[in-house]
Amino acid sequence: MNLSSVALPPVDEKTVTIFMALELSKSTWLVALHSPAVDKISLHRVQGGDTEGLMALIEHRREQAQAALTRPVRVMSCYEAGYDGFWLHRLLCDRGIDNQVLDAASILVDRRSRRAKTDRLDAAALLRTLMALERGEPRVCRVVRVPSLDQEIDRRRSRERARLVNERGQHSSRIKGLLMTQGIRDFKPARRDWREQLETLRTADGRDLPPCLKNEIKRECRRLWQVIEMIMEVEAEQRQAAETTAPGIVQLSHLRGIGLTIASVMTNEVFFRNFQNRREVAGYLGLASSPWSSGLVSRDQGIQRSGNPRARRTAIELAWLWLRHQPDSGLARWFHERVGAGKGRIRRTMIVALARKLIVALWRYLTQGLLPEGAMTKA
Repeated sequence: MNLSSVALPPVDEKTVTIFMALELSKSTWLVALHSPAVDKISLHRVQGGDTEGLMALIEHRREQAQAALTRPVRVMSCYEAGYDGFWLHRLLCDRGIDNQVLDAASILVDRRSRRAKTDRLDAAALLRTLMALERGEPRVCRVVRVPSLDQEIDRRRSRERARLVNERGQHSSRIKGLLMTQGIRDFKPARRDWREQLETLRTADGRDLPPCLKNEIKRECRRLWQVIEMIMEVEAEQRQAAETTAPGIVQLSHLRGIGLTIASVMTNEVFFRNFQNRREVAGYLGLASSPWSSGLVSRDQGIQRSGNPRARRTAIELAWLWLRHQPDSGLARWFHERVGAGKGRIRRTMIVALARKLIVALWRYLTQGLLPEGAMTKA
């Protein structure tokens, strides 16, 4: 269940609202409050992470407003999505506060070349944005759809694997780069017999490896194999989770060209959400177009790239795999009809369009059971 939809006390015409915006940092939380009893913005500082102090402040201002207005009072709060994640959102919702997590990149700012920026000004701007949302202006900013606790935990595996794969490449490149300085090109550090390989290595001019260089390569190889073993552990956890708690991953991995890793990323990063239409799907991945039309100027600036970057990279990778493993599908034929014998830029442009169409087709496959045209399943 999405915690942003937790049942809150009903709001009637007699209920008044206290608006609260939180500017979060490691050491200090700056709280901007607007109470209907005072009708002005007040600023308060709370030690970073002091939730009891924050709740005491909220309760004190609520009691003041109730005493002054003799009407029921509700509290509506917001903060920007960032390093603090969503634990504070869950805490506020559990305490009966209507909280919204806002996308910081979607909040309008002054476009002057030099604008003042302080925590006080940012908190006040957040508060005005929240009040505009409550007045019924949904376009003033984007509200983050908070995943459930289980959904947030499930996607940790695919994100950890991505970081480990990147680290594996760094260690492997470092080892090969060190050996390249000695003219050695055929060492395979990802093979289990790397120790035996290392003992037989000679430089291109026939000398033994310098002892300090050999020891450095040994240490790099040990780091590399530690990362490889961690990747295997994470992949084993992914397989177990897919078999027990993630039917969407299993359903996606039945299609040719989609393995467990990509199915996990797409399910945990994209398809955990309830999309209303295909435009929302493309927009979430940042694959929607961004037109520029003003006066006589009308052009397309390309895709927005404002969505989930991890999901976008995986979707484009999946599009290339789809062409290889699903050559007879309708989407693959659509791609080849438009690209033809073209290479380079036209292929890179059209692969993004294919990725957009493919993600929409997979969304319909998971939600409506519609198999993509001509797609083949694994035996």
